[in-house]
Amino acid sequence: MAATSARAEDFAANADNAADDDQQTILVIGRADGYAASQINTATKTDTPLIDIPQTINVITREQIADQAQRSIADVLRYVPGTAVQQGEGNRDQITIRGQETTSDFFLDGVRDDVQYFRNLYNIERVEILKGPYALIFGRGGGGGIINRVQKAPFAEETSIAAAGSINSFGAWEVSGDVNTPIGDAGAFRLNGFYEELNNHRDSFGGRRFAVNPHAAFNLGPDWKLGLSYEYVDDDRVVDRGIPSDGANGPAAGLRDRFFGIPGINRTSLQAHIAKLRIDGKLTDNLRVTSTVLYGNYDKFYGNIFPNGPLTAANTVLLDGYLDPTKRENIIAQANAIWDVETGPLAHRILIGVEYGHQDSLNQRRNAVFSNRIFNLNTGILPSVTFPVFNRNSVSVVEFVSVYAQDQIHLGDHFDVIAGLRYDSFDIDGVDITDGNRAFARKDDKVSPRLGLIYKPQENISLYASFSRSFQPRSGDQFLTLSITQQNLEPERFTNYEWGAKWDVKPGLALTLALFRLDRTNATTVNPANPALTTNIGGTRTEGVELSITGKITDRWQIAGGYSYIDAVIRGNDAIRLDQTPQHQFSLWNRYNFTDAFGAGVGVIHQSSQFAAISNTVRLPSFTRVDAALFWDVSERIALQLNAENLLDEEYFPDAHNNNNISTGAPINVRLGVQLKF
Repeated sequence: MAATSARAEDFAANADNAADDDQQTILVIGRADGYAASQINTATKTDTPLIDIPQTINVITREQIADQAQRSIADVLRYVPGTAVQQGEGNRDQITIRGQETTSDFFLDGVRDDVQYFRNLYNIERVEILKGPYALIFGRGGGGGIINRVQKAPFAEETSIAAAGSINSFGAWEVSGDVNTPIGDAGAFRLNGFYEELNNHRDSFGGRRFAVNPHAAFNLGPDWKLGLSYEYVDDDRVVDRGIPSDGANGPAAGLRDRFFGIPGINRTSLQAHIAKLRIDGKLTDNLRVTSTVLYGNYDKFYGNIFPNGPLTAANTVLLDGYLDPTKRENIIAQANAIWDVETGPLAHRILIGVEYGHQDSLNQRRNAVFSNRIFNLNTGILPSVTFPVFNRNSVSVVEFVSVYAQDQIHLGDHFDVIAGLRYDSFDIDGVDITDGNRAFARKDDKVSPRLGLIYKPQENISLYASFSRSFQPRSGDQFLTLSITQQNLEPERFTNYEWGAKWDVKPGLALTLALFRLDRTNATTVNPANPALTTNIGGTRTEGVELSITGKITDRWQIAGGYSYIDAVIRGNDAIRLDQTPQHQFSLWNRYNFTDAFGAGVGVIHQSSQFAAISNTVRLPSFTRVDAALFWDVSERIALQLNAENLLDEEYFPDAHNNNNISTGAPINVRLGVQLKF
């Protein structure tokens, strides 16, 4: 019983720490010290130390985001091993985690945020990258992992006003503000906002975006808290799908700045309204409940002209294009009960949860008709383009209901177990109007398990093994349509095995090592010869190792870095490698404070070569990029920051959408920023 009491005291200590945080933030968002996070509640929906979670998790804190001047999900993932950024056709976040690409495995405070758009970090406290299938906590998708953004929360301790501005060497600039104030003795209000003008090294890039996020939180009583957040996002920018290949095995040379679209047609816009209500409370000393409702309304449009073939010897390229408007309305609600209890020699933290979602989608597409699809780079004369008919026009309604249970079991002082099951009912109904008003529908009922074993030889070291599974319905990421063939196919399935070790070297410094194998079955992918079609590739296997280190080496020196080796292939044909999955990735960022007022940072990113598409014909070459920064606290209220990206002016191609839509890395780019506190 003594061991049981000790583990139960650990649970109680976590709850007490959360209560202490509540005095400042009202709504708990986890804990971090500089670059190193020590505790999150996303991976288990309970407040759990990272060392006690048996899967790989990378956390990018607000301090690291600020030091590296990160402004997008792509910026964040450049320094995260085992992840790769995709181009997303120049209109959305699209990523690859452990060989699995996704446009929808994004979450906001643990709630699904699956619409295709670019996510800014102006109101984000931290970004969490959870590796491996996570269907138990998050439901469908999440084959390689998920990205969760944790929103800044109001705090009741004091009034705080901060403002920031920056400008870079391409002429892009940004201003932002963050205001927090207590509301009486029982609440707080926080307002974040930003405005940004976009520009880069490309011939015809530009745009602007802005957002505002008021967020209020209240103590309803000694043990109950309420949070209410609303965000408006408005984004309008040029769509740029990069350059073609050389017709042989790599990107076409000498075209780093060349734009292949048509100004005025290559454009994307988004208006989004996102409201979130959260209530946390304590029913008894050992039983707590949380509930969240998220409403999202998204109106998005993009049009693009792009290379649809390699550059020829005559310096010509084939063009293609389309217009694509989408509307989506999401209502997602989830509720969780967390019960700390002892049963004989065991201490348990039991999670019981339910989730419901309703998602209405409308998507249309008009393909381009050109006066001449062959674009001659020598003359530079762009063709005239019309978009005469709907080539896709579909509506769909998705409803899903989930029930899940998880038990975190402490067996004495050295062994922990996490076990759980989730049941998902996913139902889609829709109409493909362009296919003679053909109705399509499918319902999937799936059970997703999770099992993790942890051995802790001492309090700051854990060795673990885990098994988890997830699934992806045939309607894919965005519910656009279901062909007659797809309606009869089982969902894709992802099965993950992982073995690892975590070592908290000292407070604020963590080292992790993981070996994993991820099998995907019933797999399909976009046909590189015809992107409107999918190809059944049977199954894939991703095996690899990841190593990361994050935190404070000394009081003045912080680091964040890692290495990953990933072998991702088609099962049964190991000669075909998965696209957008570099075999080797390495990154290391250092910040050193020479004095209390002056510091410097330097970082390096290395990415080995990767294939642009599953055809394995066009390879993006390997590259190494060096970044640097200078920090100067002029006074308690004024700080200056200078960031240099690609300091050595490396020519590189970081990502692609397919063989002939290849992104070009920017030349050296310097950003000067100022932060003000009032």
